Amino acid sequence: MGSSGDAWKLKDHPKLPKGKTVAVIVLDGWGEAKPNEYNAISVAETPVMDSLKQGAPEHWRLIKAHGNAVGLPTEDDMGNSEVGHNALGAGRIFAQGAKLVDLALASGKIYDGEGFKYVQECFEKGTLHLIGLVSDGGVHSRLDQLLLLLKGAAERGAKRICVHALTDGRDVLDGSSVGFMETLENDLAKLREQGVDARVASGGGRMYVTMDRYENDWDVVKRGWDAQILGEAPHHFKDPVEAIKKLRQEPNATDQYLAPFVIVDDNGKPVGPILDGDAVVTFNFRADRMVMLAKALEYEDFDKFDRVRVPKIHYAGMLQYDGELKLPNKYLVSPPEIDRTSGEYLVRNGVRTFACSETVKFGHVTFFWNGNRSGYFDEKLEEYVEIPSDSGITFNVKPKMKALEIAERTRDAILSHKFDQVRVNIPNSDMVGHTGDIKATIEACKAADDGVKMILEAIEQVGGIFLVTADHGNAEDMVKRNKKGEPLLDKNGNIQILTSHTLEPVPIAIGGPGLLPGVRFRTDLPTGGLANVAATFMNLHGFEAPSDYEPTLIEVVDN
Repeated sequence: MGSSGDAWKLKDHPKLPKGKTVAVIVLDGWGEAKPNEYNAISVAETPVMDSLKQGAPEHWRLIKAHGNAVGLPTEDDMGNSEVGHNALGAGRIFAQGAKLVDLALASGKIYDGEGFKYVQECFEKGTLHLIGLVSDGGVHSRLDQLLLLLKGAAERGAKRICVHALTDGRDVLDGSSVGFMETLENDLAKLREQGVDARVASGGGRMYVTMDRYENDWDVVKRGWDAQILGEAPHHFKDPVEAIKKLRQEPNATDQYLAPFVIVDDNGKPVGPILDGDAVVTFNFRADRMVMLAKALEYEDFDKFDRVRVPKIHYAGMLQYDGELKLPNKYLVSPPEIDRTSGEYLVRNGVRTFACSETVKFGHVTFFWNGNRSGYFDEKLEEYVEIPSDSGITFNVKPKMKALEIAERTRDAILSHKFDQVRVNIPNSDMVGHTGDIKATIEACKAADDGVKMILEAIEQVGGIFLVTADHGNAEDMVKRNKKGEPLLDKNGNIQILTSHTLEPVPIAIGGPGLLPGVRFRTDLPTGGLANVAATFMNLHGFEAPSDYEPTLIEVVDN
């Protein structure tokens, strides 16, 4: 980190006093969109959040939580909890996800890291297998990155390469898989001309093969395992383009739900099962739909399905998909090197800190908040509390989750007067929103609002200040929409549920009895985003933020 002592000293804010308890509350997956029946937040009973929005306009506004504002390459890139909490805690914008991969590929740095060197050890005798989504959707992967990686691996000694291609149709148009596969085949043919045995070995649709998430349906991962590792699938083809064209003719077949297939040679033998001594890279950069496969590839005591055969391989992800679980252990592109986070500055300036969430988001309010760093900065000044999440059920079964327990622990921390800052993540609107259950998500949003109420009441009692915000959108739009914004219907006329994050902005509100009357949101930062929040709460603690932080959202006007 930085050197000790003066390097960490923050200047006092000229107009804001020190010594007030500040609560920083992050509602996970709580965006702002027009009220309608598919906006679980607007439908839910949320009197506390409503009152903040309807209160003084200078104490409530919207900020950006996606795209460039959180270090992602384009404005079409949804935010997520990892990049959101990195930005909230760091106070600056660091390149993330696809952008990080682009930079590593462009500079060649990707080939110098320990992740690539680890898979490279297998190039002499084994096969390099690349598993991931083949499209230019840019949400989970990008075809141009795969093609660069193929070229780079071949130049660095890969003699045999197999691609296990998952078709998209979700982030791109249905039917576009044929064109993407033709492009891939074209590049593989060029590698074959150069003497590299490069080919597609298996495939299938992303929602039916491999790319499940949140442990929703392990059968999806098993179908992928069978095709990719074991070389077993219900359909055999000699040519992958032919495979897609044929399988798309099946009833109800779409790119998303394409049946698994393996490519076989003239003798009907699969061309690329994964064997001992091989290397495997999952080339998706986005984490949520790669974690389950990573567990199957990496965990010795895996019990979600019968793997039949577990090859001894060198496995790396494009990125590390779960910083908390350290999964996978090896990866090609390192996370951004985030230094000098707000949490460390405040602790080094004597701010006693309490952080709390339940298991599913505990790492976000600690590890990711602190710049992808585990542990305390100063054990004497910090306390982190993890409340165990419900396990063995999907989150819509108990949509209240642990909102109440998080709020109670935080209330007690505030009333103990032991802490200057409490920061919490209340996960309900995100985790239940991901299940696609609108009714349960409405209940989840109410529970989150109840949690906020309890924390704000404690802040009221101690004369403190609160800052309430969110890390990205989710629960405010639960339906897929066409270009005009109208809900999309499936073949049977039912609405198509949206379970993903959104591109919507998120609210930020400040208040509490400790807030000076002259403090208000500035009007000259219309494009403010999550990275501006750190300087804001540093001000509320009576400090000025470091000069290279994104500017504060607040100003003090003399009444």
